[in-house]
Amino acid sequence: MSDRLLAGLNDQQLAAVTLPAQPALILAGAGSGKTRVLTTRIAWLIQTHQASPQGILAVTFTNKAAKEMVARISAMLPINTRGMWVGTFHGLCNRLLRAHHRDAGLPQTFQILDAADQLSAIKRLLKGSGIDDEKYPPRNVQLFINDAKEAGLRSGSVEVDDPYGRKLVELYAMYDAQCQREGVVDFSELLLRCYELLVRNEPVRQHYQERFGHILVDEFQDTNALQYRWLKLLAGSRSAIFAVGDDDQSIYAFRGANVGNMADFEREFRVQNVIRLEQNYRSHGNILDAANALIRHNARRLGKNLWTAEGTGEPVRVFEAGSDGLEAAWLVDEVRHLVADGLARREIAVLYRSNAQSRVIEHALFNAGIAYRVYGGLRFFERSEIKHALAYLRLIENPADDTAFLRVVNFPPRGIGARTLEQLQDAARAHAQSLYAAVGAVAGKAGANLAAFVRLIDSLRFDTASLPLAEIVEAVIDRSGLVAHYRADKDGLDRVENLEELVNAAAAFVAEEGYAQDAAAAQADAAAALPSPLAAFLSHASLEAGENQAAEGQDALQLMTVHAAKGLEFHSVFITGLEEGLFPHENSLQELDGLEEERRLMYVAITRARRRLYLSFAQSRMLHGQTRYGIRSRFIGELPEGCLKWLTPRLREATGVRVGEWRGERVQPAAAASLRAGQEKNGYRIGQTVRHARFGEGVIITLEGSGNDARARINFGAQGIKELLLAIAKLEAA
Repeated sequence: MSDRLLAGLNDQQLAAVTLPAQPALILAGAGSGKTRVLTTRIAWLIQTHQASPQGILAVTFTNKAAKEMVARISAMLPINTRGMWVGTFHGLCNRLLRAHHRDAGLPQTFQILDAADQLSAIKRLLKGSGIDDEKYPPRNVQLFINDAKEAGLRSGSVEVDDPYGRKLVELYAMYDAQCQREGVVDFSELLLRCYELLVRNEPVRQHYQERFGHILVDEFQDTNALQYRWLKLLAGSRSAIFAVGDDDQSIYAFRGANVGNMADFEREFRVQNVIRLEQNYRSHGNILDAANALIRHNARRLGKNLWTAEGTGEPVRVFEAGSDGLEAAWLVDEVRHLVADGLARREIAVLYRSNAQSRVIEHALFNAGIAYRVYGGLRFFERSEIKHALAYLRLIENPADDTAFLRVVNFPPRGIGARTLEQLQDAARAHAQSLYAAVGAVAGKAGANLAAFVRLIDSLRFDTASLPLAEIVEAVIDRSGLVAHYRADKDGLDRVENLEELVNAAAAFVAEEGYAQDAAAAQADAAAALPSPLAAFLSHASLEAGENQAAEGQDALQLMTVHAAKGLEFHSVFITGLEEGLFPHENSLQELDGLEEERRLMYVAITRARRRLYLSFAQSRMLHGQTRYGIRSRFIGELPEGCLKWLTPRLREATGVRVGEWRGERVQPAAAASLRAGQEKNGYRIGQTVRHARFGEGVIITLEGSGNDARARINFGAQGIKELLLAIAKLEAA
């Protein structure tokens, strides 16, 4: 039966599974079958009577991974897995604390606070103690407490040297006391409390050290300092730790993961058995060659080289776009061809470094009618910070919008509580008014806070009345306090970037819809009874937020950040926005090990692809409402030319559009395909020179839609590329 269990393993996998009971480090490359090795190791230990099911501890990072591990073990051996200790760090610590709650100083029925419950508990603490939550934002207090706990520090051990830090330490102590009184623990507390129990209670520690002769750890590169200390304590000198991980895929430093734990483990446990799983069962050779060449530029790594028996496969395709909009248009065109060739949309992934990048891509997919799903996140216009900004804009456009009023009247916090809003709603009902109009009916401090909010909206409306749409949005996200609020949040960088992308969305909307760019043209638009740019933009945002997200179970294109893609794989992968400052992200250059982590992130992105990989970047991109010109990412330069196929070797002078050539393949990118002669819509043809009243002379490079929805993408030279509705664009033949 042992032979059947080990059948099909390659030499390195077999060596790892059958190692003697000693500390071992398994460097498992992407797609190398690490889960199979872990589960087969457990089954082999049980089958060969080296361990009982209850004498094995297996730790992973997600409940999904733990369930998969148990399911695979059950399929290999006819055993009852219910009593096995297989789970996440938090799940296993919870189980241990339940068994020893008295020793841990906890009630038997202690409850666990999730992140939202913990934040609520902190808000209650601040309010009950009369502490200003604007000076000490609850989320910042939460992050301070969790960071300290994950470093293994109680409040008395945290070293600070400034009054603000000392107050945070005091709040940490008060929070701990509150949790103890109420019999609750947060996620970080589970691990810290369990570690403290094992440190101070020798009988309990010895019991588990003797019980678990084999400890297996998945994704070891993602362990933080306290998790590693917990493992060392639990293993003692008796247990054999079987650590499986990939230092080249360590991408969670922002969560506290310490890639150095792998090298420390090898040194501290005097590991004699380091096995490298290098045969990849996922990707073709060119993709792996690109990944290997890239990651070799990292100095601090344990080292391995992925290979496959599946052949070299297709080259890695590289596309250079003239702008982020053209990058998205090319992507849409290529996706259409992949789907036309029979590939399911769910087998195609579009990856980006920052959430804010999804907006341009989503917009192009929306216009093309391609179903998509944002994996592990929300679509751009559904993100809470965007909804907050749009609510402010809605109030500027329509003060009677009670839904928008309630969303932001106290966000960012301005001392307007639930009781105040109840009074306001009662007054509004009594006088048949909107909440905005009824503010004067609320007296006292509550009324003063409400009046200050109304003055803010009134001043924004007055001060932005004559500004272009993008400047209106920029003024609102700044003066509302949204940007400052999120900048003060340790994890708020993505939200700030999304707010800045909303400015880009507004600028792009004005250009695409052909809205007025100056006062005279704005008066003409008003005379023609056209909606204001702000009103039209708000309608556009609502439409894009409410449609085209794929229904559950529907075949859909997958959009996600590279971080969210970890652990997934797809037939075809697009890695977009490969420009310096974007990927690698500009913030990484300021951090120790920052660039190496960005390179590991790119390595993860590359190794998500099984058969086809696309890399793309743009010569220009909208940032902060302005066109910025960048250079391609250094990561592209670190890839071997022999495995690349450049799709954009030259510039077509007639249009200023960079045209891709597929060197013998039947498909052309969007810009090139759209330049074919004979394509006409509404009396216009591709390649035709036209004149616009505001943008001047340009060349039509694409035509899409039909009837009143027909659109032309036109290159106006110095004015850039604009997408206009033909029905209202008033173009003349030049």
